[in-house]
Amino acid sequence: MKRISFFILLVFGLITALSTFAQQTLNREVLPILVPEPDTYTEIDARKTTPPEPFFVTPPEGAPNVVIVLIDDLGLGATSAFGGPIQTPTMDKLSRNGLRYNNFHTTALCSPTRMCIKTGRNHHTTNTGSIMETATAYPGNTGSLPNSVAPLAEMLRLNGYSTAAFGKWHETAAWETSISGPFDRWPTHQGFDKFYGFIGGETDQWAPLIYDGVKKVNPPKMDNYHFTTDMTNQAINYVKAQQSMTPDKPFFVYFATGAVHAPHHVSKEWSDKYKGKFDKGWDKIREETVVRQKKMGIIPENTKLADKPEDIKDWKALTNDERKLFARQAEVFAGFMEMTDYEVGRLMDAIEEIGELDNTLFIFIAGDNGTSAEGGMVGMYNEMTYFNFVEEKVEDLIPLMDDWGLKNTFPHMAAGWAVAFDAPFMWTKQVASDFGGTRNGVIFHYPDGIEEKNGIRSQFSHAIDIAPTVLEVAGLPEPKVVNGVPQTPIEGVSMAYSFNDSDAAERHTIQYFEMFGNRALYHDGWFARTIHRAPWEMKDFPPLEEDVWDLYNVKEDFSLTNNLADQYPEKLEEMKSLFMWQAEVYHVLPIDDRVVERTNPAIAGRPDIMGGRTSLTLYPGMEGMMENTFINIKNKSFTITAELDIPEDGANGAILSQGGRFGGWSLYMKDGKPEFTYNFLGLERYVVTVDEELKEGAATVTLDFAYDGNGNGKGGLATLSTDGGSTAEARVDRTQPNMFSADETADVGLDNQTPVALGIGYGPAETTFTGEIKKVTVEIR
Repeated sequence: MKRISFFILLVFGLITALSTFAQQTLNREVLPILVPEPDTYTEIDARKTTPPEPFFVTPPEGAPNVVIVLIDDLGLGATSAFGGPIQTPTMDKLSRNGLRYNNFHTTALCSPTRMCIKTGRNHHTTNTGSIMETATAYPGNTGSLPNSVAPLAEMLRLNGYSTAAFGKWHETAAWETSISGPFDRWPTHQGFDKFYGFIGGETDQWAPLIYDGVKKVNPPKMDNYHFTTDMTNQAINYVKAQQSMTPDKPFFVYFATGAVHAPHHVSKEWSDKYKGKFDKGWDKIREETVVRQKKMGIIPENTKLADKPEDIKDWKALTNDERKLFARQAEVFAGFMEMTDYEVGRLMDAIEEIGELDNTLFIFIAGDNGTSAEGGMVGMYNEMTYFNFVEEKVEDLIPLMDDWGLKNTFPHMAAGWAVAFDAPFMWTKQVASDFGGTRNGVIFHYPDGIEEKNGIRSQFSHAIDIAPTVLEVAGLPEPKVVNGVPQTPIEGVSMAYSFNDSDAAERHTIQYFEMFGNRALYHDGWFARTIHRAPWEMKDFPPLEEDVWDLYNVKEDFSLTNNLADQYPEKLEEMKSLFMWQAEVYHVLPIDDRVVERTNPAIAGRPDIMGGRTSLTLYPGMEGMMENTFINIKNKSFTITAELDIPEDGANGAILSQGGRFGGWSLYMKDGKPEFTYNFLGLERYVVTVDEELKEGAATVTLDFAYDGNGNGKGGLATLSTDGGSTAEARVDRTQPNMFSADETADVGLDNQTPVALGIGYGPAETTFTGEIKKVTVEIR
């Protein structure tokens, strides 16, 4: 009996060894990994044979779980983990047990940085020279990720990982977000088994536009709903279920919050924790942050606090109302960040609870760029004003101050706070030629692979270094072919060499930067740059050829305060030449410094699903149509014709809506009567009502808008009529010239998320049309 048992164990051990050997000898440079040729048999009776071992692709032995947390619009000088004034206990805990990197860089803007992290290639290599909504026709800027640039998630999935993404995506071409697809560049076709989040660049945290995979879903009903809590719940449930079902299979979780991008939405429970904390103003906050950063070793002792941009006023020069308003804006931003840190902590605790934290490479990227200054000089109650060239005024914002961050606001903060939270640097998000736009804190937590605790690393690194780092730690080679397509080589450098060697020579020695004309080059400790435009400047930039370049030795000048251009003119010319070489190689050229104008596909030259169409016929069930996939009625005359069937007891609800509470328009029925609302940025609603209840049976309702012309954003006359002969009209004094919303959609038969019009309910359930819609036709002229 003992011999038989020994024999069984020997056979089992041999099979295991052969299986392990087979896994170790797999060709992982060609993905998917090829299934071995099947054996052939001569025996007719299966019972007289031994079945072959099933073939499974598994990661290399010891490959860890991977979690990448990516916070939005957060500068180096914001969080307590990097010396800032905002308390982030989760980041602090990760730092104490891991490594902080103080010389890590992003691209200065969200979509491009996300593509760098996701692929290990430069943002122009991924055709993401800017955000998706400003893509152009030129190589490097088309918005379409090539098949030759496979994402990290696909590499891990094809090597045996379970993969999931939660939160913000913003990596799908604007014209590929309709029901017609293609869905190739949606998360679940980019290597993720699971996706729960929003596709665009931002969303209302109280009433988000959510997709589960490629299907739009409504937020779950829960007390005090907030999207950051919702996405965290989803991520926790996923990780626990995945490990419950397949405990030997590692997971990759990409956790990208909408926070702290505008809108800055958070409850008073969090924002009121900072009451009075920012009354001292942004100048004092910057100074105190630099002192803490030096004490913590985040920045060198000789670091100087860079000057503020000239447009940012000294705090002491502000009026009392300005100081009061701006302080509240910072309190809300800080509360939003601390709440987000808390939610990341819940995810981290869940991973620890199932015994997987030590075996998880946990990468916390504190910002996809610097803090955003897109709030302008006074901040915004509604961020959409920025995209429509409407300047908000302090006297209008003061009455809204107590509600800042709540459901009835869509807020952003004054640019002075962006500069403060990007300390010790001068500039902010969008400025790729200043470390305030590109220098972001990163924390690596990996107890099974990193020996030092509470360490700091200062080797130059970039967002393109994340993917090769993950591959190296997982024991995976860079693939040469993925899904039959030869791959563009990864352009980043693994950071793993620095994990257990703080003094290791840096390996990422050259890196270009470019965003909307702001451009720079890092090379072996030198940094050459030009500031072409400020984030709050929307037009009238100087010619690119006339930009003046600066030169810095960043080994000695952490915050870029000592311009050496006059002292080393030959070095500067060498660096400028290197930039042009890099710009040519990576398809940075030609440079386009336009911003808002490029949101118009006709100007930018990118595909437009509506093309030159002048009419669109819509049917029931067509909802969730994002602005870039809907017919554009802005700055022109248009007609909406709705063919309806009215039940015996009348009808109410939305017929066709676009946008929401903070800007848009809606044709609907209220109290049985047709009505139309044009909502100008939530600031003013223009309403026209037909004073006749529609009778039972077929009915046609027509809204005609005669645009005044002579430029963009002008008014017009709205005329509402029925086939019964009733007519009403009203003036619309102003219209939105560029954008209704970044996330609110066009919907037939309901009004998703927040309502455009007042008095018809809130959300899809309450605003659903109670009659029958046969079709709705929109015509522009």
